[in-house]
Amino acid sequence: MLANYHMHTWRCNHATGTEREYIEQAIDHYQIIGFSDHTPQPFKNGFVDKDKMRMDQLEDYVTTILKLKEEYKDQIEIHIGLEVEYYPALFQELMDYVAKFPIEYMILGQHWLGNRVNEPSSFAPTEDPAILEKYVRQCIEAMHKGKFLYFAHPDVINFIGNDEVYDYWMQKLCQAANEKKVPLEINFLGIRGNRNYPNEKFWKIAGEEKCKVIFGADAHRKEDVWDPASLEKGEELVRKYHLQKINELEVLHTSQTLK
Repeated sequence: MLANYHMHTWRCNHATGTEREYIEQAIDHYQIIGFSDHTPQPFKNGFVDKDKMRMDQLEDYVTTILKLKEEYKDQIEIHIGLEVEYYPALFQELMDYVAKFPIEYMILGQHWLGNRVNEPSSFAPTEDPAILEKYVRQCIEAMHKGKFLYFAHPDVINFIGNDEVYDYWMQKLCQAANEKKVPLEINFLGIRGNRNYPNEKFWKIAGEEKCKVIFGADAHRKEDVWDPASLEKGEELVRKYHLQKINELEVLHTSQTLK
């Protein structure tokens, strides 16, 4: 694992440490890193998502990383990204706003359904097939926008219902990822946090569908930037389900997402 594109900053209100500390942790292990903090969202009626940076923080986020990118240019390659929720009613406004800044890539991370407000969380355990279907359809619609470098923790949806229903919808999601050439992320935060993901049922399907995969540290602390224990478990999943891990050094340079 020579590149990691999934790291957060203090602006999302649930990460700690400074960007410099993350970079210092990364230098001895990676050739390329990218910050992809939770994107601000142009919510209506004064709603605030406390797990994302504010709209007025994006400029500081970009400016800070640009300065560090220049400072460390002889030691490590640094890129500026965002982890984005696809909320259909807000997406175009967000894209228009993001276009004002030198954002180099976006990763899809669908933590909530619909347009966020009064909608189900992807983390909440559910036996309702309608919620699973809504998650999959929303993520497929997102991938069809052609804006995402890869899909972070695609197996985050915490469906505990019928296995055949799960397999049916996740097969559709994996087929759409292949169609749009969107790699799927094995997420290390899920591993080290013992969360409901990575879900082996999902990765079995992804292997059968010959999906491309990538690893993501999903670092919210400097200690998580290099995570060899989770890397080992991620590699076990790749071997067990015959997953096709991509060359992460090349993924950003070959992507057409923001070009």
